[in-house]
Amino acid sequence: MPLSAAALLCDAGIDTIHVGESRMSEAEDADIIQRARNDGRIVATLDADFHTLLALDVAIASSVIRIRIERLRAPALTNLLLTVIAECKEDLEQGSAITVEPSRIRRLPLVPDI
Repeated sequence: MPLSAAALLCDAGIDTIHVGESRMSEAEDADIIQRARNDGRIVATLDADFHTLLALDVAIASSVIRIRIERLRAPALTNLLLTVIAECKEDLEQGSAITVEPSRIRRLPLVPDI
C-alpha cells in the first residue's frame, strides 16, 4: 500500500501505521501479521499471502483486508478502505479475512479450532 494512503487514513481518523513507518517494509509477511496481532491492528494489503498465513496458522486474529483491485491511487484506495472498514466493522473486530474485489466484498470469519 502506498505510504500516502496511510497518511490519508490517519487524516480521516483511522489509526494507521504503514509498514515502512514501523521499519517492517523488508519483514516477512508472518512477522508483519504477528506484529499486527500483538498490537491489535488490522492488516490492509494487496498481497494474497496474508490470507494464506491466516489459514495455515488457523488464526483467529488479526483481521486482514486484501484489496484485489489494481491501479488504485491513494485517494481512491483510502475511500475504498474507509467504506470497507465501515461496512465490515463487526467482522473486523471479531477476526476476518476480507477480500475486496471490483464488484463485491467477501468476508471469511476466522473461527477458532474447536
